[in-house]
Amino acid sequence: MINKKPFQSVVDDLKSDNNYRVFNDIVRERGDFPHAIWYSKYAIKDIVNWCSNDYLGMGQNKIVIDAMHTALDQTGAGSGGTRNIGGTSHYHVALELELAKLHTKESALLFTSAFVANEWSLISLNKIIPNIVFLSDSKNHASLIQGIRHSGAAKLIWQHNDMEQLEALLEQVTASNQVPCIVFESVYSMDGDVSPIEKICDLADRYGAMTYIDEVHAVGLYGEHGAGYLEKLGVQDRVDIVNGTLGKAYGVTGGYIAGEGIVIDAIRSVASGFIFTTSMSPVLCAGALASIKYLKDHNDLRVQHQAVAAKFKEKLQEAGIEVLDDACTHIIPVMVRDAKLCKHISDRLLNEHGIYVQPINYPTVAVGAERLRFAPTPLHTDAMIDDCIRGLINCLKD
Repeated sequence: MINKKPFQSVVDDLKSDNNYRVFNDIVRERGDFPHAIWYSKYAIKDIVNWCSNDYLGMGQNKIVIDAMHTALDQTGAGSGGTRNIGGTSHYHVALELELAKLHTKESALLFTSAFVANEWSLISLNKIIPNIVFLSDSKNHASLIQGIRHSGAAKLIWQHNDMEQLEALLEQVTASNQVPCIVFESVYSMDGDVSPIEKICDLADRYGAMTYIDEVHAVGLYGEHGAGYLEKLGVQDRVDIVNGTLGKAYGVTGGYIAGEGIVIDAIRSVASGFIFTTSMSPVLCAGALASIKYLKDHNDLRVQHQAVAAKFKEKLQEAGIEVLDDACTHIIPVMVRDAKLCKHISDRLLNEHGIYVQPINYPTVAVGAERLRFAPTPLHTDAMIDDCIRGLINCLKD
């Protein structure tokens, strides 16, 4: 018989610290994004979603949905197996080829999520290179942290975007004849800032380090064809392994890595989290493939997205609402700096104003750095922006 006390203790502690996560029960309505229906405890209410990672609304795009319907009618619901045993459809093959082409790499490999892709790619790198040392940015995503931790490899943490410290650590690793692998992100999901990618690549070249970048919050959103910040800067050839998602800008679900053919082949051959799990549904692959192709040809949507984000940020600042100084992307953190207050403001915005934005508390961010993380899309109108600002002013002043 299970002892419930330790489980209850975990939940009680989270609630007492105001860090207990509440999942809001919402239904997205096709063709009406960012509107959604919220099923609250006491009522059903129309709301505007301000925190969705469907950054461009591609989950609502007719071309994407039609492609998924076609695949569903052709193949049925699931893949039917692991990639090795009946679960590699033509849709998987076509999607991996398209992703490799997008990132100007030789190969790409699909995973069930970008989290799984990060975790098992990093674990696999230690299997392939036993003397590898991971040099990880201090603000890296949990998937990168978990992958490095579970790999069992040596690791060194460098302070966020600190190039002097990174170089000192590279000197330390190379002096010991180990293989350094720099692990970092392009766009950081909670602060909305960007890494000094070109400087990191310069250091990698100088010290012969591998580079592994997470572009989850950049693919589809930056670069002429949506290949991410590497494409925007013209440095796609300078990073060894790229991680991306199909579940944010592309509006579907799933994750992947892209790199040189032999690198991807080796990871494919040893990554247990890839080998021993049912592959993505061909229906999802079809939707993702359609979304990638659409966004490659529609840079105007990215331009509109940036314009809406800039307008929203400007309106917040004009209203005297604190936005994190380093935020320079489409992710806009409104700083609250108190867990209880952050949750309270989020609840009031939802209940009183029909504005849905999730509170971000520890452990996602540090204690004292609590915030509301806004993610405006091209589909958020001027009227929605004005309503949101008024709601924030009302909730912050009390």
